[in-house]
Amino acid sequence: MSVSEIQNAEADEVGWEAVADLPPSAKLVAKVLEYNDSLTQSQLAEETLLPPRTVRYALTRLEDVGVVGSRFSFSDARKRIYALTIE
Repeated sequence: MSVSEIQNAEADEVGWEAVADLPPSAKLVAKVLEYNDSLTQSQLAEETLLPPRTVRYALTRLEDVGVVGSRFSFSDARKRIYALTIE
């Protein structure tokens, strides 16, 4: 194993360990993002069947621990696209 592969493996463990301490809604959102490359907040609400406010809270918690990143949507600048930063 190369040094970068070891660092990636360590980052993955730290990331999922951080998710383990979060509320169930955040875990669900993280799992949905694991199976889908990137989704908007409304798409996450649709996929998880959670209320938009709960999805917003879950995304905030996931961003706080550094396992989710976001960027602006090119098609609609009012929306953000969320993606998991761990594998």
